[in-house]
Amino acid sequence: MADSPVKTPSHDAPLVDIKNLTKYFDVSKPWLARKLEGLPQQILKAVDGVNIQIRKGETFSLVGESGCGKSTIAKLVVGLIPPTSGTITFDGKDTHDKENIEDIRPRWQMIFQDPYASLNPRWRVFDIIAEPIRVFNLSSSTQELETRVGELLTQVGLSPEDGEKFPHEFSGGQRQRISIARVLSSNPEFLVCDEPTSALDVSVQAQILNLMKKLQRELDLTYLFISHNLAVVYHVSDYIGVMYLGRLCEVSSADELFKNPKHPYTRLLLDTIPDIDMSGVERAPVAGEVPNPIDPPSGCTFHPRCPFANDRCKTEIPEFSGNSDHPVACHAAEEGRLPDTNNG
Repeated sequence: MADSPVKTPSHDAPLVDIKNLTKYFDVSKPWLARKLEGLPQQILKAVDGVNIQIRKGETFSLVGESGCGKSTIAKLVVGLIPPTSGTITFDGKDTHDKENIEDIRPRWQMIFQDPYASLNPRWRVFDIIAEPIRVFNLSSSTQELETRVGELLTQVGLSPEDGEKFPHEFSGGQRQRISIARVLSSNPEFLVCDEPTSALDVSVQAQILNLMKKLQRELDLTYLFISHNLAVVYHVSDYIGVMYLGRLCEVSSADELFKNPKHPYTRLLLDTIPDIDMSGVERAPVAGEVPNPIDPPSGCTFHPRCPFANDRCKTEIPEFSGNSDHPVACHAAEEGRLPDTNNG
């Protein structure tokens, strides 16, 4: 796929630079079973040629339906799983070069989706938060460690006395605050946030998002934010990438994406956001189901669900085109077949 990220000015190199990232999973039956049954090898292309640039202090969000590859990218970026191909560069250093790991690892962390599963239930909160400090030798004494953990708990809206409690004694929102305190304990510069609010109530979601924005301003943090909810990412994002079946289909600044969505899939996703203003504008929720990623449709993989698809869409994979600040991979957009829209 052609290069797809929003272009970064030459004087401001990206902190995180992802180039042609792919991750394929072999989901075939065992070799002997395939031979006996005459079955072909089956490859799931979870991530297929993704390019992203994230500048220091900014938030780049990935959105899309479940199964589009967002969380796989999150795991690839932090090194939980190796890529099939492609490169991930952090502050100019290849993250898959073992010589760089010792320097890079303390500088990034990940906030997981489920605060009920991401905290060790047998550990006290103090030990959960203190673990990265101990691992990376960031304190010189027990007193310094205790002071630092107390500061982190206060920073996320909890009390230093909460360090003596266990995770089960807290609500979901409080547990996510503990998770955030834990990732901040190693003084990171870059956080990968894998749907950090999706398991929380709506009112608590707002509190956590406001906390993350506050911490970003105070600590100059950089975020890769993963979500399926466009309404959520609008409030936290500088740039948004829309994913469908392992590929980016549109990349833009948050304001531009909401005012002038170009890809039909993005427009349909925007139609799922509740119309609080009761504008009376006719909406078309996303129709159909996500195709089987093991056997995706030919051409543009969105064409079976797209109201603007033609014969070219069914046979030719779209490449990114248009303004470099707002690229879109869509034949209909390239040919000017889409009606004008303005959500501003």
